[in-house]
Amino acid sequence: MIIIFATVTNILLTHFFVMPYRRLPNTDAARIRAMKIALDKGKELPPNKMAYSSKTIVRLQKFLPVFEHSILSQRQASASQNKKSKDYNEVVRKAKLFLTHFIRVMNMAIYRGDLPAETRAYYGLATNESNVPILNTENELMSWGKRIIEGEEFRIRKGGSPITNPTIAVVKVRFVNFIDEMNNYKLQVKKTNDFAERANDLRKEADDLVLMLWNEVETSYKTQPEDIKKAECENYGLVYFYRKNELNRAVTLDANTAL
Repeated sequence: MIIIFATVTNILLTHFFVMPYRRLPNTDAARIRAMKIALDKGKELPPNKMAYSSKTIVRLQKFLPVFEHSILSQRQASASQNKKSKDYNEVVRKAKLFLTHFIRVMNMAIYRGDLPAETRAYYGLATNESNVPILNTENELMSWGKRIIEGEEFRIRKGGSPITNPTIAVVKVRFVNFIDEMNNYKLQVKKTNDFAERANDLRKEADDLVLMLWNEVETSYKTQPEDIKKAECENYGLVYFYRKNELNRAVTLDANTAL
């Protein structure tokens, strides 16, 4: 009697105190997989034998393609932005390089005595300083690029000799290219952010849908023994896990049960 009682006690402990926990999907791939498994299961069984409602399968059928397309669009937009970012950074580097070289060539001409120091005033620069302005941000690059180009064009119209190597025409090409690429890049960033925002909204809906689905499935098997319930629910895509300390306890209890 004592042995039988101990065995029954261990079995009860295994079933009622060492229970696995549901692990809801926390990645896009896991969300999609959970919904696909449930849909595939729904195709195998008639509605009256399904572990979740017909209303839920209709929601899954409508929502899953939309969610998959949204995630794919977000990934494509993000990949496109990463590529454009590299191209854009190179355009920025070239625009900055040509503007910097132009200013240095102008300063060298002043140093040699080919141009008066007052020449710097055409570009909005201090006449007594030869420092190159800071061009680290887009705004700084746009502001100084416009000043340099307009200043040189005005100086030439006033009869001044053009600065060469690089000429202002070459600098202007690089500057206009920078402006165009900056506008295109900002449009791509906005597009990526819009897709990301849309995907985040759909993730919330996906999580709610999977939670409702899994609750329905578990409710369908609530009267079954835990091992059967767990196996049946896993067939519908539910994921269970033991925490480490509970897994060790389960192994210990199973070993005691075997004794």
